[in-house]
Amino acid sequence: MAYLRERMPHRNLDRYNRHYLLPGFGQAGQEKLHKSHVAVVGAGGLGCPVLQYLVAAGVGRITLIDGDMVDETNLQRQVLFGEADVGRPKAPVAAHRLRALNGRVEIIPVSERVTAANALEWLAPADVIVDCTDNFPTRYLLCDASLLLRKPLVFGSVFRFEGQVSVFNYRGSPCYRDLHPQPPAPGSVPDCAEGGVLGSVCGVVGSMMANETLNVIAGFGQPLAGKLMLFDSRQGDTYTVAIPARGAAKGVTRLIDYDQFCGVPSAADIKELSVAAWQGWQANKTAFTLVDVREPDEYRLANLGGLSIPLSTLEHHVDKIPVHHPVVMLCQSGARSRQAIAWLQANHSFKNLYNVTGGLRAWMSHTS
Repeated sequence: MAYLRERMPHRNLDRYNRHYLLPGFGQAGQEKLHKSHVAVVGAGGLGCPVLQYLVAAGVGRITLIDGDMVDETNLQRQVLFGEADVGRPKAPVAAHRLRALNGRVEIIPVSERVTAANALEWLAPADVIVDCTDNFPTRYLLCDASLLLRKPLVFGSVFRFEGQVSVFNYRGSPCYRDLHPQPPAPGSVPDCAEGGVLGSVCGVVGSMMANETLNVIAGFGQPLAGKLMLFDSRQGDTYTVAIPARGAAKGVTRLIDYDQFCGVPSAADIKELSVAAWQGWQANKTAFTLVDVREPDEYRLANLGGLSIPLSTLEHHVDKIPVHHPVVMLCQSGARSRQAIAWLQANHSFKNLYNVTGGLRAWMSHTS
């Protein structure tokens, strides 16, 4: 301890004392954390615990990238935010909370969405990239950016009661494209706004991701490179599977249009209908047909009437959708109904479809 006190400021020695006592970590590991720069993309259910543990651990610099605003539905799992933060941008709010946790860590908030145009510039200074996002276009983008920059990528995802964690592109290990060579069909995998998620699962998976990030930086163990850890909160089971080395990294030479790659429809091709405008249609007795594309359980829980045609069965019920007057497409958040419109327009030449912007959630918020 006398040696440590000569090398380290007293307040740092006290703060990180429990790290110094760890075999295989000690002062050398703490100094690696202090000198490191981590880019965390997403300050949501996963990003909040990741950020808290990285800041508490003493990572020297963190770039926090998130272009979203705090929504009331976030508070069930995004533990950096409170009720007073609803409607405020996530990145600066999270940065403020994190600085109060550890003022010695430099927090760089970026209130924008990461895109193919800015990803390399924002991520290049980091030693490690942490993917806390919840959509496939951004996951493939971060995979490719990490490969081009030759940076390890810590990955996590959650769905309902389950979660996954891995470390990609670590010393030549497999990347996200090795795990998922092709994106799933649009609408086949709902996000947490549509499928739900247990808040505590985000905490468990986010903590695992933070642990993997610290492991990559400090080198106290063997990271989950080439392996995918799966966690099932309903059974309390955690197990790992090997990720096949398909050599997918060789095919990545530049960043591309990831929305197009994942089949996400262009906003310009979809006619959006705000809740206020839709209410105007109803007040003026404009004729329309409402089609709800959520799953039957969601429809039974809360609905506004109309036809119930889940996105998963849409191709079998196209004949039920009118073509001669306006059709209003509805889902929980506006995402699946947008995908339904894109598919119908591409495969059946519909020109009378309107997407309710924000979905049922926006309608309930507007009318409450």
